[in-house]
Amino acid sequence: MQRMLIVDDERDICELLEEFFKTKGFSVLSAFSGEEALDQLGQNPPDVILLDILLPGISGLEVLRRIKERHPHTRVIMVTSLDRVELKTEALEHGAADFVLKPFDFSLTTWAAALTDRPSSPA
Repeated sequence: MQRMLIVDDERDICELLEEFFKTKGFSVLSAFSGEEALDQLGQNPPDVILLDILLPGISGLEVLRRIKERHPHTRVIMVTSLDRVELKTEALEHGAADFVLKPFDFSLTTWAAALTDRPSSPA
């Protein structure tokens, strides 16, 4: 089973995403800050991370940078309500696999980067 970490300070969004991705076969955990995400990453790295850009404390872009330093093969999909080209460009330059805008729908095409080309979990 693929592991996913959802990082968003809005608990309702985490719960909605958890429910959706559990139906797609993921084992899902949530973190509500960048610091909490980095702590969870060190314990049991997920295969995919959904990461909000606007987080309390450490920004999502800084969390992305740190994740890619430690776990360069982990797929990170940025989730944000900010539709700004410079944010998308910076996220992709730092290794994000995709950029999904809020409010989002739950179509499979919206989440293609999370659902395809998933790395195998170590045995």
